[in-house]
Amino acid sequence: MCIRDRTEDDFERRLYILRKSISQAIYQRRDRGLAGYYPCSMSCRTVIYKGMFLADQLGKYYPDLHEKDFESALALVHQRFSTNTFPAWSLAHPYRMIAHNGEINTLRGNTNWMAARQASVSSELYGKDINRLWPISYEGQSDTACFDNALEFLVQGGYSLPHAVMMMIPEAWAGNPLMDEKRRAFYEYHAALMEPWDGPAAIAFTDGRQIGATLDRNGLRPARYLVTKDDRIVMASEMGVLTIPEDQIITKWRLQPGKMLLVDLEQGRLIPDDEIKAELARSHPYKEWLERTQIVLEELPKVPTTGVRSNLSLLDRQQAFGYSQEDIAILMTPMAAIGEEAAGSMGNDTPISALSDKAKPLFTYFKQNFAQVTNPPI
Repeated sequence: MCIRDRTEDDFERRLYILRKSISQAIYQRRDRGLAGYYPCSMSCRTVIYKGMFLADQLGKYYPDLHEKDFESALALVHQRFSTNTFPAWSLAHPYRMIAHNGEINTLRGNTNWMAARQASVSSELYGKDINRLWPISYEGQSDTACFDNALEFLVQGGYSLPHAVMMMIPEAWAGNPLMDEKRRAFYEYHAALMEPWDGPAAIAFTDGRQIGATLDRNGLRPARYLVTKDDRIVMASEMGVLTIPEDQIITKWRLQPGKMLLVDLEQGRLIPDDEIKAELARSHPYKEWLERTQIVLEELPKVPTTGVRSNLSLLDRQQAFGYSQEDIAILMTPMAAIGEEAAGSMGNDTPISALSDKAKPLFTYFKQNFAQVTNPPI
């Protein structure tokens, strides 16, 4: 490719590959003296400010924000106090494409699947340089950082920003009779490519040309926005973060579960949720692709059942495989009756299987992380 034919996107991608290459080299050295290494900003579109200070110290920390000729069409701001990690430069917000309020409760599965795809993933835009990007996320990073890394990888690899966000945080599409068939096909197709990054989560995102926000399908995090007469859009987890006279406000509303708020700065407009998703759902024949490639288990021909190969009673076999009366009454019976997993509560004080003197089923040796079980079933 001739240099003059290269676009801003190409330049942004080269900077991304360069940053990941440097980070990978430093990560592989395992040098304690480099443990604090974290390049905040390497982009031709955005400048990222990051610091460990109180909110009212921001202006003193970065005096260039006071300069009169310093202008930006957008600002994505995140402030938090460390609650579950010791303050560290590499763990502190903000990250490069997102700000996040909440938790990603499926984090271990998400990061494992991202790592598992490394052997098969490819992109014409990355070419052979794709091998310089691994790992997508480093060990010990926060849930927000891992999400940010995955989103950046998808966007630089060719997906549009809203497309990548919809892949990672899909609406509740399964079993929704009111959803348009093309949109449902979009989500169903991408479910085979990317598992949901489940919250509760409110994610604000930007690539320097578009800025937006979305809630996960449960919608357990607040996000409110308003539009003013002078074409400003303000969105935050709470109303009133900026003092704006009521007579200047045109629209005031909240972000709803599974919905997306998107502002395109090049088009100069707020793009409605339905328009974004309808356009992406029509961009490819997803329904046709599903019908051609998908195998539905319920539609397979019935297979005749065979007789039990053991003369032992059902109770003897259940005991041999470690099932207790509690398992049968509370877990198995509801699943057999209604086809759904029974809803339980926290507070399981059963001794861990590795220390028990009783034979336990294999799955009891695996435990969820604390953050994965703190949210009630919806």
